[in-house]
Amino acid sequence: MTWLLHQYPLCPFSRKVRLVLAEKGVEFELVEELPWLRRDEFVDLNPAGQTPVMLGQRGAALVDSMAICEYFEETMERTPLIGASAADRAEVRRLTFWFNQKFYAEVGHPLLAERMYKRLVDRSPPDGGALRMAARNLEAHLGYIEYLLDHRRWLSGATLGLADLAAAAHLSVVDYLSGLDWRGYASAKQWYSAIKSRPAFRTLLTDRMEGLAPPPHYDKLDF
Repeated sequence: MTWLLHQYPLCPFSRKVRLVLAEKGVEFELVEELPWLRRDEFVDLNPAGQTPVMLGQRGAALVDSMAICEYFEETMERTPLIGASAADRAEVRRLTFWFNQKFYAEVGHPLLAERMYKRLVDRSPPDGGALRMAARNLEAHLGYIEYLLDHRRWLSGATLGLADLAAAAHLSVVDYLSGLDWRGYASAKQWYSAIKSRPAFRTLLTDRMEGLAPPPHYDKLDF
């Protein structure tokens, strides 16, 4: 069965889902959905008006990125991503929520608002103060990634997990918006490079947001 994934190119939550689907070998097609347009048909699918939303056969809808990821973790045995033990699963979920909530609120959302939404929708200049605050917050988050990698091979433990894919999805949007500076974060850069090199990441690197080009290094593996 081929699923339809309603998303837009710079939605980090949709990117997380796309990475999970690719790692698990799930066939899907992309449907561009700009949530700020609030299309009636889309709001009928998800009253929150947020991407991603997945549609299957007979109109069955999966809503919310974590619900989608958990659905495929439960229904697809290939490439387990949420851990073997209860403690492992708790840590994977903790860190996934860290990036979905804290990182997005402090870094991703401000950058999307200032560098994407204002440019493409509001046609207004970005707020320099908001960008500087996001940059300071990003340094703290990169430092936390460094701390985790000092004690683990991957963010949540010994194997690649959902937390790694969530973090990489959010960071890929920041990278697209020219917000990443890896200087001083060698372990984090090496970790991101390993995920960026995975086959599941390839389609993300070819995505473009109309009217907003990424920096030249964005799709390079030797960034």
